[in-house]
Amino acid sequence: MPELLETVDVAKYFGGVRALDGVSIKVKEGSVIGLIGPNGSGKTTLFNVITGFYVPERGEVWFNNEQIDGLNPNEVYLKGLVRTFQIPRLFPSLTVLENVIITPPYQIGERVLDAPFKKRWEKQEIDLAKKAVELLRRFGMGKYIKSKISELSAAHIKMLETIRGLLASPKILLLDEPAAGVAYTTAKELFEYILRLRSEQGLTFLIIEHRLEVLMDYVDYVYVLHNGRLLSEGKPEEVVQDPKVIEAYLGG
Repeated sequence: MPELLETVDVAKYFGGVRALDGVSIKVKEGSVIGLIGPNGSGKTTLFNVITGFYVPERGEVWFNNEQIDGLNPNEVYLKGLVRTFQIPRLFPSLTVLENVIITPPYQIGERVLDAPFKKRWEKQEIDLAKKAVELLRRFGMGKYIKSKISELSAAHIKMLETIRGLLASPKILLLDEPAAGVAYTTAKELFEYILRLRSEQGLTFLIIEHRLEVLMDYVDYVYVLHNGRLLSEGKPEEVVQDPKVIEAYLGG
């Protein structure tokens, strides 16, 4: 499988702090890749560089054979590189269903010249609503379709962030701690669905996750960051036995 996403010697500094210091990773098309490491190791910073929220001090980011470092987040998003956030960024004034439907790009009803004419965008919106409802029900959130964000638990809010990303029809989905605060059984169901999407649609995933007891059962390959550098990489069973990784988690 060819590389869909690649970072080459990426560095990002904040004053004297080297949040990333020469990080190179490769994500093959159709793979499910884990990105792990202790708190403060640079995982979310790497996501921010990949998705255009940060410009790296040095290095390159390649996506689908195109160099994308320096592009704005919206430009990266429209290319099919979609991410979720460690702290979900939802619209509190909208319902759960509306929060999900709003994410897919190229919606006809968002165009100024088409918005006044319902017949132009009605079918697309109905189709999106059906897909959104199916996803919400799949993850046990069907009864919250009409709820406001303020009525949800922290776990449901986290799940909703992942559902929004899935509806955006990405080529690759970067998930930032999708299982945080979610019940173990639900977390397993989420990762089972991720594998199903990979199998049925060829979707690619790069996943930050602290719950290694869940993650390691589902990923093909793992990268480990520590103090902004790549500490280890390999298959899950190799990484969990790496003395450097064990020391970083127990001693970091």
